[in-house]
Amino acid sequence: MEIVEPVRVEVRPAIPYVGIRVITPFRGMLAARDRLLAEARDGIKEAGIETVGYGFLRLHVIDMDGPMDLEAGYFTVGPAHTEHPRLRPGSMAAGRYATMKYQDHARRANQALQDWARDNGLVLDRRTVPEGDEFTCRYEAFWTDPTVEPRKTRWTVELAILLAE
Repeated sequence: MEIVEPVRVEVRPAIPYVGIRVITPFRGMLAARDRLLAEARDGIKEAGIETVGYGFLRLHVIDMDGPMDLEAGYFTVGPAHTEHPRLRPGSMAAGRYATMKYQDHARRANQALQDWARDNGLVLDRRTVPEGDEFTCRYEAFWTDPTVEPRKTRWTVELAILLAE
């Protein structure tokens, strides 16, 4: 894992987006992400929605041994509307986030961020539910243009997890 920007706390406004939310097994989650991003891109293009960045993966509920509740989509310049049957508007919650940017090894980056938060007395806004670990807002934003750099291991990824108040 290469750290592009070290872990820090940032206060963020709500960030509008459009995304497609699904339940999918942990195994195959990244392939599902790629399919969902492609479907979202098509819907966004058709609707003429202005986006920011190169997509995101939001993890609503995580169960490494079972189904994952996730959403893939794109940040938008403002609130957006589309007639696409699965593409829905949403918003990343405003608040304080533990965040970092990295390249390669998402699991290591997630562990590093969570360890840093714990070691600094910060509490992530998450709760245990029967389906797994539910997060108020946890996402990975992609900041590398995949048409310029197709190797996902070289993408700059921003990991952000909302902190409990």
